[in-house]
Amino acid sequence: MKLEKSDILKALETITVAGEGKNMVESGAVKNIITFGDEVVVDLVLATPALHIRKRAEVDVMKVIHEKVYEKAKITVNIKVEAPAATPEKVEIKGKPIPGITNIIAVASGKGGVGKSTVTSNLAVTLAKMGFKVGILDADVYGPSTPIMFDVERERPLSIKEDGKSKMKPIENYGVKILSIGFFTQPNQAVVWRGPMAAKALNQLIFDAAWGEIDFMLIDLPPGTGDIHLSIMQSLPITGAVVVSTPQNVALADARKGVAMFQQESINVPVLGIIENMAYFTPEELPNNKYYIFGKEGAKYLAEDLDVPFLGEIPLVQSIREAGDAGRPAALQTGTPIEKAFDQLTKNVVQEVVNRNTSLPPTEAIKITTMAGCSVVKK
Repeated sequence: MKLEKSDILKALETITVAGEGKNMVESGAVKNIITFGDEVVVDLVLATPALHIRKRAEVDVMKVIHEKVYEKAKITVNIKVEAPAATPEKVEIKGKPIPGITNIIAVASGKGGVGKSTVTSNLAVTLAKMGFKVGILDADVYGPSTPIMFDVERERPLSIKEDGKSKMKPIENYGVKILSIGFFTQPNQAVVWRGPMAAKALNQLIFDAAWGEIDFMLIDLPPGTGDIHLSIMQSLPITGAVVVSTPQNVALADARKGVAMFQQESINVPVLGIIENMAYFTPEELPNNKYYIFGKEGAKYLAEDLDVPFLGEIPLVQSIREAGDAGRPAALQTGTPIEKAFDQLTKNVVQEVVNRNTSLPPTEAIKITTMAGCSVVKK
C-alpha cells in the first residue's frame, strides 16, 4: 500500500506533545514527512530533552498512523531536541538600601594620584556646611586616607547597641560621620587582603554600623575598576557616581574607563559628572595668573565627549594639600578662592543628584529629605 503524506499529517493533527497544548502539526513539532510505499519517516523537533516526553511522542506517532492510516505501516520516528532561545534579560547590579541613608554617591577615579580622596573630603565638609547630614565610607581598603584628612587617625569606633544588635559608631568630625579600614590598622601596617576578604570587611563597615540619618553618603572608592567597585555596587543601591580626573591625557584615558564601568549594562549606575582636579596653578603672589601644568580643560572636554555633566574644576593650590595633611579640609576655610571653588562644585553635585532623582520613576527615586542648602543651587 502506498501511504499519502496528507493522510499522515491529518492523523498527526489528532495528537499533542506533552506540555504544549497544541496539536503536533500546529505547534511546529512535525518538521518533515517522507513516504516510500508502506514506509514512512517522521521528523520531529521537540523543545524539551526529557526522555519520557520524547518516548511518548514516538509512541503516539506510531500508534496514530497504525490506527488512522495503515495498521501495517513501517514507521521511523526521528526526534531532535532544540530548546527555544532564551531571551537575554537585563541584569542590573542592585544592593539593598540602608535605612536612614538617602543618597549614596560613589567617588571614583580611573587612576591613583588625581586627588580623589581630597575631593571627597572637601565635598563632604562643604555639604555639611550647607546643612546636610553627611557620611564618608572610606572604601579605599589598601590606602585609606580619610582618617588623616579629618584628623581622626588615632580614633577607634565604639561598639553600641542598636535594636538589640552590636554596631559600630562612626567617628565624627567637622559634621561628617566616617568609617574606614584605617581605624582598624596600625599606621605602619599594610592591608594585604584578597578581594573577597576586603569585600567582607567593607560589608561590615556598611551594614554593621550605626550611621543614623544621612542625606549624602560619599563612598571613597579605590582607584581603577576592580573587585572592590563591584562589591560595593552589589551591596548598595548607588544613587550616582562622580569621577575625578586631572586634565592630562594619561589620567583622562583612565577616567574614560571609570565612566564606562558605571555605564555598563550590568551595572547601570548614573554618572552624575566629572570633576577636574589640579586644573591650573595660581601662585599666591600672582593671583590673576593661571598655569595649566597638566593641560587645559581636558576633563571638561571628556565630559562633553561622553555626554555627562561637567561638575567643575579645582585649582592646584598648595594650601589644599597642606590642609589635607593637617587634618582640616581646605573647604572649611572662609572667604578664600578654595572655599568658593568647592562651594560651586558641591552646588553642582547636589543639583545633579536632584535632577537624577527627579527623572526616576517615583517607586525607584531616592529623595533628598533634608533640603537645607538646596536653595543655593537654584540661584
